Amino acid sequence: MSYIAKILQPGERVVHVGRLHWVMYLPSIVLLCIGLAVFMIPTTENRSPIYVISALLVLSAAVSAFLAWFKQFTTEIAVTDRRIIYKTGFISRETAEMNMHRVETVAVEQSIVGRVLNYGTVDIRGTGAGIEDLKMIADPLALRSAITAPTM
Repeated sequence: MSYIAKILQPGERVVHVGRLHWVMYLPSIVLLCIGLAVFMIPTTENRSPIYVISALLVLSAAVSAFLAWFKQFTTEIAVTDRRIIYKTGFISRETAEMNMHRVETVAVEQSIVGRVLNYGTVDIRGTGAGIEDLKMIADPLALRSAITAPTM
């Protein structure tokens, strides 16, 4: 059972579920491509150093991909009809919640690449404090719309 499903109050319903964008796997993909390119280097000499370097790069790509997946797996973002919920972490958990009536502004930052691939940073500010910048959010405009749309 997800964290959000556990903490929903009676009568509270989830309006939107946010998620992290796949772009967080980009460093892993780049490392894998470099590792494969190093493996393909033509040489007539001893290939052992090339194999070792290539294997280290591919191993680094696998570790990087696992860490990105784990972050994506352990992060939950939800907008309910009453509040915004953000949870990250597995054993060491960090959560933030904000009641909808406390939200003052919701800002979305997207680079050119972010606009093309549809990801960005969502900054939620409320009276007194805010939820930390939510980075690499898939479809940030939909998340903003879910937060700013009037609830029935």
